[in-house]
Amino acid sequence: MSGIRLFAQRVPNVPLVGLFETAFYQWIPEAATRYGVPNAWHQAGVRRWGYHGASHKFIAERSAELLGREDVAERARRLYQDHGATPVREPALRVISCHLGGSSSITGIRNGVAVGNSLGLSPQSGLPHNNRVGDLDAMAVPFLLRSQGLSLEEIEKQLCREGGLKGVSGVSNDIRDIQTAADQGNPRARLALDFFVHETRRWIGAYLAQLNGTDALVFTAGIGENRAETRAAICAELDQLGVVLDPERNTATRAQEAIISPPGAKVTVMVIPTNEELVVAREVKRFLEHPPA
Repeated sequence: MSGIRLFAQRVPNVPLVGLFETAFYQWIPEAATRYGVPNAWHQAGVRRWGYHGASHKFIAERSAELLGREDVAERARRLYQDHGATPVREPALRVISCHLGGSSSITGIRNGVAVGNSLGLSPQSGLPHNNRVGDLDAMAVPFLLRSQGLSLEEIEKQLCREGGLKGVSGVSNDIRDIQTAADQGNPRARLALDFFVHETRRWIGAYLAQLNGTDALVFTAGIGENRAETRAAICAELDQLGVVLDPERNTATRAQEAIISPPGAKVTVMVIPTNEELVVAREVKRFLEHPPA
């Protein structure tokens, strides 16, 4: 907010446009937005909002292009302008987008439109992150207040700065350091890696159910684009669901666009470097050229 105010002061004649990470999730089914909380809480904003929207929107567009579905790609591109107006031919294109990095989330996408996201009320949810906890039973907070004598401020600090891969591994919040420690026999480091893979597979499974399968599984962001061993572990023994990796393609792919499943595989597994900045630039341009009435 300070940056926005400063821009407004220094360049008052330049329009400021805000593109929120939650925008990609404004059309998800209402059931996917809910927590089991009193309705007054929901009305106050305690709901699943979803984040990493610019990244997952880019994946929705680019994966459709690579799969030869320009109709879906065009719908994804025009989503914020005329949602639902762009016709999409059958069959539906189903994509599971895995943004795995310092902050991680998984989104299910049908015909360029999100059906849900693993992040919820805040980025302090879903998969374990570098040093943020991810999913946690809500009763853990009052339990720690009573049993450990921690203050709410101390709990919040530890949830946000001492949890996730850092908290489980006890080594680092950087998966490269954790991998090195695991290779040297550190059991907590190995557990952190296994935990990350387990939670990623859990959320992939959730969207496999919501989408009734998938046509593409996409890896993006720092971990997803660069760590072949993590991709292999996530995709292991999913052949009955149509997910198979080509080991040579997977190992050879690092921070580049590539298909890493074998030819003819039921599910196309891809690595697509994300480009959130491009999405923001495109949407600001469209907004300024065609402002809402």
